[in-house]
Amino acid sequence: MTAMMHAFLSNNRDELTKRCQAKVGERAGRSATELQLKDGIPLFLDQLIRTLEIEQTSTPFDSRRISGPAGGGTALYEVSVSAAQHGKDLLNLGLSVDQVVHDYGDLCQAITDLAVERDAPFQVDEFRTLNRCLDNAISDAVTEFSYQRDALNTDAHAVESNKRIGFFAHELRNHLSTASMAFAAVKAGNLSFSGSTGSILERSLQALDKLIASSIEDVRTFGKNSLILDSFSLADFIAEIYAAASLSIGKNGCTFRAPQVDPDLAINGTRDLLMAAVANLLQNAFKFSQPQTEVFLTAYAAGERIIIDVKDHCGGLGPGVAESMFLPFSQAGKNRTGIGLGLTIAKQSVNASGGTLTVEDIPTIGCVFKISLPRHALPT
Repeated sequence: MTAMMHAFLSNNRDELTKRCQAKVGERAGRSATELQLKDGIPLFLDQLIRTLEIEQTSTPFDSRRISGPAGGGTALYEVSVSAAQHGKDLLNLGLSVDQVVHDYGDLCQAITDLAVERDAPFQVDEFRTLNRCLDNAISDAVTEFSYQRDALNTDAHAVESNKRIGFFAHELRNHLSTASMAFAAVKAGNLSFSGSTGSILERSLQALDKLIASSIEDVRTFGKNSLILDSFSLADFIAEIYAAASLSIGKNGCTFRAPQVDPDLAINGTRDLLMAAVANLLQNAFKFSQPQTEVFLTAYAAGERIIIDVKDHCGGLGPGVAESMFLPFSQAGKNRTGIGLGLTIAKQSVNASGGTLTVEDIPTIGCVFKISLPRHALPT
């Protein structure tokens, strides 16, 4: 006697679910979550049983509202909704599209194996219904999986693109601001462009030119660039930073001090990136330090490391600020001028030279940003 598939599936639902779970567990990197045990294949199995039941009635085409027509289509039906969610869930678990197909294939294999074991032959039309339901479920799950994956990739690309544009604009503004202040100082004081202030203006314009050229080169050879690390004098590096940063003093009433650096010390890294990193830390310090306080820049050796400290008097950091302040577009203080990329750029610039950037909170006083870089011999 030919068995009714819907009765067979209903009577053996728990066994089929168990077998599918076992097959999932056998695949590397794949395990069933509690949500999937409830809303994944078991839900599809219930929909399949209801579809088969309706097809044994006088209105068999009513089953299409559950499982859809052959070939799917654009109409909304129960299997399409749950299968799409299943595909989305697997993507959220970090799985691949073939896992989506495997899950439904596991159920088909479990039904076939159990039917053979129980000697339960089915009607040809019932197999057609099973295949139609599986085909529609796989199609909808894979479609949603692919859509969500592409959407995530598009979002990630957009975020990265926005960050790159933001970084470029931030550094462009920094160099332009220094150049403008140097020019204003030369003009106001009727100074010679061959002097130290003129040199700051020249270096700022050169930095602008190099930044733009570098951005064009990044576009041309995206993904192929490798940074060039050089050894250079720490004392000369700090002296140049001090001269440029001194032009910003006076805006908020704080003072700026940088003790002399041991002339025998050297660091290894990408000079322009490290220059941008320290400049951004100082800009941040000037921005948030309280009036009539001091911003302090020190550079010294500590064993095999070179340490560059920027100490401010911002009043200390609030709860949780230290954990988020290096994230892009993070602005925790009351002063929201700028776009919140200075500390992010600083950290990435230091990392690119093999160093680290950390912050130490000094409650009620301020904080110290600490750059740590490998120590190197002074180039000869």
